[in-house]
Amino acid sequence: NNLSPRSPLSWTTDFTFAWTHNEITDLLSRSNMLQLCQGQLSSSHYRQGYSHSALFSIPFVGLNDEGIPMVINEDGEKTTTNIYFQEYEKLGNLIYEGPTEPTYTGGLNNTLQWKNWRLNVFFTYAFGNKIRLDPVFSYAYSDQTAMSRDFINRWVESGDERYTTIPVIASYRQAATINSLSYAYNAYNYSSERVANGGFIRLKDISLTYDLPKSVTNWIGLQMASVKLDATNIWLVYSDKKLKGQDPEFVNSGGVALPNPKQFTLTIRMGI
Repeated sequence: NNLSPRSPLSWTTDFTFAWTHNEITDLLSRSNMLQLCQGQLSSSHYRQGYSHSALFSIPFVGLNDEGIPMVINEDGEKTTTNIYFQEYEKLGNLIYEGPTEPTYTGGLNNTLQWKNWRLNVFFTYAFGNKIRLDPVFSYAYSDQTAMSRDFINRWVESGDERYTTIPVIASYRQAATINSLSYAYNAYNYSSERVANGGFIRLKDISLTYDLPKSVTNWIGLQMASVKLDATNIWLVYSDKKLKGQDPEFVNSGGVALPNPKQFTLTIRMGI
């Protein structure tokens, strides 16, 4: 609406909102513990009574005094390695995180016009979904392993378990003496500690347009002419800090889609 009856400045706002919900009410197949915790990373992660994109987690309860992750297993016991990932029946220990697909989506569009100038600012948002962080932790690493910067805050010495949830880089002694040590790190990768909110707010598009005056277009023999400068995907306003700057739309695709690139476009339009 115009800001005042005689003002050459006008401001228009459009707000969109969508909500979606789905639930599996009848299911003949079964998924095991690991499949349910892998979520979108697994081809079979369905559970009756939940969303078709439901994500579950193994409860994480901290690190022990050697820096090894501890979780709650299918029998309700606190453990490091005594967990059965192929369990189909005893799933009561799992935490339901939420769907991996957003349940709330929409946008906010603002258009300001002053004389021959037009500024358009468009925000998009999505909320209500969860993301499983990359399963980068292991009981052993090689020289070719790309290490996450999370390792900066890893457990190093006894007592660190009070301040960090990043497990130790296991020593040769630990790998040799702790049976099934890989289970502890696999459980950590698919635990409640390795889940982030997928919600975000993005400045999707901002554009500035100038329409040449009629006196100018008539003089050069045109019906209309305009110049537009447009910028797309220039600012991720909000996302979960656990993503550490990663784009939630890219992460939630499983890392197989192209990241949202910044784009700048100059457009000149002329009509005869």
